[in-house]
Amino acid sequence: MIQAIARFFTQVVHRFLPDPLIFAILLTAITFAMSFGLTPSTPTQLVLMWGSGFWNLLAFSMQMAMILVTGHALASSGPIKRALSALAGCARTPAQGTMLVALVSAIACVINWGFGLVLGAMFAREVARRIAGTDYRLLVASAYMGFLTWHGGLSGSVPLVAATKGNPMEKIIGLIPVSQTLFTGYNLFITVGLIVMLPLLARAMMPKPDQVVTVDPALLIDEPVEERVLGPNATFAERIEESRLLSIFVALLVAAYLIIRSAAKGFSLDIDTVNIAFLAIGLLLHKTPMAYARAIGKAARGTAGIMIQFPFYAGIQATMDHSGLAGVITNWFIEIANVHTFPFLAFLSSAVINFAVPSGGGHWVVQGPFVMPAAKALGANLGKSAMAIAYGEAWTNMAQPFWALPALAIAGLGVRDIMGYCVTALLFSGVIFVAGMYFF
Repeated sequence: MIQAIARFFTQVVHRFLPDPLIFAILLTAITFAMSFGLTPSTPTQLVLMWGSGFWNLLAFSMQMAMILVTGHALASSGPIKRALSALAGCARTPAQGTMLVALVSAIACVINWGFGLVLGAMFAREVARRIAGTDYRLLVASAYMGFLTWHGGLSGSVPLVAATKGNPMEKIIGLIPVSQTLFTGYNLFITVGLIVMLPLLARAMMPKPDQVVTVDPALLIDEPVEERVLGPNATFAERIEESRLLSIFVALLVAAYLIIRSAAKGFSLDIDTVNIAFLAIGLLLHKTPMAYARAIGKAARGTAGIMIQFPFYAGIQATMDHSGLAGVITNWFIEIANVHTFPFLAFLSSAVINFAVPSGGGHWVVQGPFVMPAAKALGANLGKSAMAIAYGEAWTNMAQPFWALPALAIAGLGVRDIMGYCVTALLFSGVIFVAGMYFF
């Protein structure tokens, strides 16, 4: 049955889901139409909101581009290739390989979402290289499905922001410590439940042998080693460009910074930490600065989707926020809620908003002012209400191509190749999210 469901959604997605750029443009048009019809905003005001917000995600776009290129360059180094190959060697059959990719990705995303996205895609490539007859689309989808665990993990934006002094909701509801969000029975149930369920679901979605789509061998060709061997007549400039000492210097500088910062402010595994760590480790493993630069140059070809699409989502987010449309949609759900149904309805509202605002931190800014005061007035559990926002965002990422772009760039696939499997994962994971919020 699950195989048939996955096949159905794959066929639907291939027929109706446009390229992610077209998806973003259509969402822009829908947001304009809904904002004009449901809020007092005029067309002129909406255009100004959109345009003024169009570049709001520049810093974030650069972060995502950096995690893609540093992760890809790291994966192309000899030691990482060998490590991933050894891990992939734990699987002997296509079924085991698919399950292993889902498991590794889900666990990695609990540790850090950026790390998990990159590692999962890299690992899917390695499993495809080692195990013949594996459906490459399902492998990459299984890697992305692991992203469902991120908002209940150590890098979850909403629970971390809710516990941080100075966040937008502190003056209204106070701080919500992570003991009431991340380290709770319901979050443990949901996170562990997803880690257990996703490999089993990936196994159940495996297509029949005659329907398997194997990887294009061109996608898995080993890239040549970027390190150059200099001849006796090499110039001073060439020798310093290929100097290992400079790579070691940068790596030591990064290590010193992370140690000093952690000692002063406590350890924080955020996206910037992952990026700078990837950069330092990549330099060391590629041995010389120019070898690393050449690896980065090859990896940068995959950033086109991020560069062109993320500004559209920034404009959409600004339009929804400043027009009040996000509040209107959220209030549709919370106005019919009571203390028992509130987490579920907050979860659904976050799931809907996520199509236009695919950002965990953005959800806290856009939805927090509506959801959290209502939760306090109803006497609902504040920690669970905050996590309902988080879970809704994580849940519909399975139908929203925004976060899949880095993984797809690494894997060399398009969104239509994986989204049918991901929508199937959305259906089954929804049961775990709802059960966790209601029974724990």
